Formats: sequence, C-alpha cells, structure tokens
Amino acid sequence: MLRIENLSVRLQKKMILKNVCLQIPPGEVHVLFGPNGSGKTTLLMTIMGFPEYEVVSGRIIFQGEDITSLSIDERARRGIGLSFQRPPTIKGLKTGHMLEVCNRSHQDIDPYIRQLHFEDFLARDINQGFSGGEIKKSELLQLLAQHPQMVCLDEPESGVDLENISLIGDVINQVFQKDWPAKRTKCRREIKEERQMAGLIITHTGYILNYIEADRGHVMIEGTIACGGNPREMLRNIKKVGYEECVRCLI
Repeated sequence: MLRIENLSVRLQKKMILKNVCLQIPPGEVHVLFGPNGSGKTTLLMTIMGFPEYEVVSGRIIFQGEDITSLSIDERARRGIGLSFQRPPTIKGLKTGHMLEVCNRSHQDIDPYIRQLHFEDFLARDINQGFSGGEIKKSELLQLLAQHPQMVCLDEPESGVDLENISLIGDVINQVFQKDWPAKRTKCRREIKEERQMAGLIITHTGYILNYIEADRGHVMIEGTIACGGNPREMLRNIKKVGYEECVRCLI
C-alpha cells in the first residue's frame, strides 16, 4: 500500500528526515514511536504532501504510483487520509457541512455520529470551542466520510480524557476494518472480503495501544527509523529503558 524509499526531508533549511525507509502492506496498521522532535510528524506531513516539507531525496510510492511530487488534494483523491494532532479551528464552516463535502461516496455515516455521541456538534463551527476528545471525534468522522484506503493518525490519544479514549479506540479499529478478516474467508456460505485499509499511527506515550490493534511498530530517532518489531514488546522495552537504548542502536 505504502512504500517509502530513502526519504530525506528538509524543513526551513534544516534536515529533519534522513534516509527513511518504510513499507506498509494492505490491511496492516503500523505504529511509529519516538521522542518529541524525532521527526514523526514530519514524516506524516511529507506523506500527505504539505509543501513546506521539502523532499531532498527519496520517493513515496502509494499503491504502486510515485506520488512524491503530487499535491495534497491529489494524494487525498488517491486515498490517503490524515488526522492532525492539533487541527485548526475553522470559523464559518459547520462540522456537518464539512462531513457532507468529505462524503463523496455518499455512504451512511450516521451510525458513527451516534456512536461518538456527536449529533449536537454538527451545527457548530469546526473545532470551535471543542475539547480534545471532541476534536478527535470530529477528525475521525471526517476520515470515515472520506473513505480513504490509508489513514495516518498523529497522536490520536493526545488531549483525550479517560471517558472518551475507549470509545475513540473502538471507532479507530472500525476505521482500520479490524472486524474484517486479514485474509479472504468463507463463513456460513458467505464470502468475507479481506481487510484492505492500511494505517500509520504516531504515538509518543503508546497509550493508544491499550485500545487498538496494531500489526507492527517502528522507532524513529533523530529523523531515522532505528528498528521495527512487535509494537507491544517494543513499548514494554521503551517503558523499561527509555529511548536512550534506541539511540545506542544507531551508534
């Protein structure tokens, strides 16, 4: 689904990413750990195509197509969705209208609106006066309406209270089709299609792993992916020895 080859990125004349390589197959959700300032958000912004993130070298391949030079809207049309850690407030644009604009396939997202208890927010300006949890709910609904093929989430647990994190985790699992089989199966004479949605989740604390299922983890240190493996085992090691041990692996 996504292949990143030797990607180096500069932001405001400073090199942030250095020869990053990453592959995410269809149906898999990967988690990117790393300390603050390690380049995690820069990677997501570059995947999405924000122009201030200058690709110095390398390529981004999405579903077999080189998208390195495509604009943000072209990448979105091809099926990449992004949830920001701190999305902007947009005055004058109602949340419900934004969902209508995003919902090009005219799918029924009302069940998700009810599940997230978001009915009373549709008539409000996007993120105007929203709490951290309400902002995350709005972002998830916009992603569901877009119906992307790959979703990037930047710190989905950030600013979310304990009352809402479990609910948001359930919806994230639905976004990633975790109730679908990993392979095409036949059950009670019904063919169940295999999971296709891919995802990349940034997390600093790893707290979101208490609520979602991830297939593989990676650690980013100083703009480079240092290692990969089982995300829960990696998180246990990070909690035990910190990211300092990951830095030693790069030396």
